[in-house]
Amino acid sequence: MSESPTLDQLRTEIDALDATIVASLNQRARIAAAVGRLKVSQDRDFHVPSRERAVYERVAQLNEGPLPDEALRGIFREIMSACLALESPLKVAYLGPKATFSHIATMQQFGMSALLEPQKSIPAVFEEVEKGKAQYGVVPVENSTEGMISHTLDMFVDSTLLITNEIILDIHHDLLSRTGRMEDIRKVYSHPQPIAQCRHWLEDNLPNVPLVDVASTAVAAQIVSEDYTAAAIASELAASLYDLKVVRSRIEDQINNVTRFLVISHKPSDPTGNDKTSIMFSVKDQPGILHRMLEPFARRGVNLSKIESRPVKTKAWEYIFFLDMSGHVSEQPVREAIEELRGFCQFLKILGSYPKAR
Repeated sequence: MSESPTLDQLRTEIDALDATIVASLNQRARIAAAVGRLKVSQDRDFHVPSRERAVYERVAQLNEGPLPDEALRGIFREIMSACLALESPLKVAYLGPKATFSHIATMQQFGMSALLEPQKSIPAVFEEVEKGKAQYGVVPVENSTEGMISHTLDMFVDSTLLITNEIILDIHHDLLSRTGRMEDIRKVYSHPQPIAQCRHWLEDNLPNVPLVDVASTAVAAQIVSEDYTAAAIASELAASLYDLKVVRSRIEDQINNVTRFLVISHKPSDPTGNDKTSIMFSVKDQPGILHRMLEPFARRGVNLSKIESRPVKTKAWEYIFFLDMSGHVSEQPVREAIEELRGFCQFLKILGSYPKAR
């Protein structure tokens, strides 16, 4: 009977594998640098989201375990982020400051090697990308508990930017403080949305403690880092950055609490076979117009996943509609349905076709 390997033998095997991994990563980086030089000579884009998605899908197909697909996705995200930085630094603007959920979503999409630039507002994110100071921007658009973020929708009315990707982020709120003790808490700071998402927990556990609205969860964490009597509702990343302790973790009222973020850019996304298209439009106020504006999609079997309306700011009782559908605008049923809808509209804008988030 063969003997089981000793701890030292297993560690020696790991060391040998680590050496192979490092050599392979550097070889990949050298090839990526060569790709970058080729792109420069051909005047091609450095960052191709459809290529990243293809890599993730291929890695998942190759995976035989025991590592889960999502773990490998995270590893390869950082590998591609580091390699892309060797080709050309990728600058991404996001709704800051650091340690907000927008920051976490941006890291999830672009990795740690991208140049992530926090902005003070959603309009500032759009402006950075519109002026070419950043290749991409990341903005929140929808929360599963609190609904659509109207400010983001309003920005698309006048912007020429396109949606090139979407990010779905699980949102978990932690209660953070300097001491980590519930009995020390005399007030709680956070952004209004996290406070609303934790309303029942706060009522049950801190019923008489004042709730203070601030600009972001990161600002709340920063305030609490200097106040031993306060607590912040923020992310685990905020606890790490501001040296806070977790009083209670995952205090959100809804377990399935997710936020959808949009990646915006000047460049359209290539079709991937699993895409979503977003449009905005306004229609003439006529009898039966709501039915007629949806009928072109139903007749062609195009699935509509969301419809949202916003009032036109310059005209009372008129609305702009935002519509999400399955498929890419390059696909005939989608393209034809949109063009038929255009005939009913005062104006219509295609906001982008982009890969569906995992």
